[in-house]
Amino acid sequence: MFENWDRQYRFSAGTGGTGFEIGETSKDNPVAMHISFNVQKADTETPNEAKISIWNLNPQHLAVLNEKDCVVMLKAGYGDNIPLIFIGTVAFISTELDGADRETRIEAVDGRVELRDTFTSFTYSGKTNSKTVIDKIAGEMGVPVTYSYNANQYNFPNGFSYVGSGRTALDKACSSSGLQWQIQNGILQIRNRYDTMNREGFLLSPETGLVGVPKKITISSQGTTPDTVGSGDAERPGYEIEYLMNGAVGIGDYIRFESREVKNYFRIHSIEMDGDNLEGDWLCTAKIIEA
Repeated sequence: MFENWDRQYRFSAGTGGTGFEIGETSKDNPVAMHISFNVQKADTETPNEAKISIWNLNPQHLAVLNEKDCVVMLKAGYGDNIPLIFIGTVAFISTELDGADRETRIEAVDGRVELRDTFTSFTYSGKTNSKTVIDKIAGEMGVPVTYSYNANQYNFPNGFSYVGSGRTALDKACSSSGLQWQIQNGILQIRNRYDTMNREGFLLSPETGLVGVPKKITISSQGTTPDTVGSGDAERPGYEIEYLMNGAVGIGDYIRFESREVKNYFRIHSIEMDGDNLEGDWLCTAKIIEA
């Protein structure tokens, strides 16, 4: 069970050789700098986003954050268990007075630079495996790539050639192979549609942090609609659930969900993480579909 009164975070930012980290506490500094955040992740090719507010950063901190394509990293949890919940590039930053304090608001996007700036040109002749093509694109983007345990391996019988953006190259390679791609915490994930990234699942129950009552919803490629369950491949039954901050549970993960109303295996479709280390929530809201 989480020690849910001991909220902990680490926030770091930097470009190249410059950077900083805040959040660590000690006997001399028992209270960490005030932070509030909202992180949204989903099972789509649209990049994940985070909105982060930090109070009373010093001028050196602000100078780093205002550098071009500054990368930020956020970890959050309890006690010594502080997993990574977001990494991305700053897209917007502003600092304003908040009473006697200064609030810095940061908006960041996962994979922003890699998806924005990668241009690739390559040709494979003859029979070519889809993994060869996707690995090539990932290398051009400069991101590590992982595959779900049973991701399809498709052979392009007449080879594969492409000139253009890395993002569109991924679209072409994956759609031809029946695969989906997304970037999660700076890692390119490749898997079959509605597949899980791993065989082992997390247990989510009241004993492991589940709170509230699950809400029945319908999940589609366009979003969610509550209360009614649709039919067909584009609409799948699922639930909206809440649990204490747990960054170890990610998009596409396999979970065993146990509540008074529901006991079954599901896959994580989307997660919204809301946190404030001094007040308010330290909570995850997830949408899950049957695995």
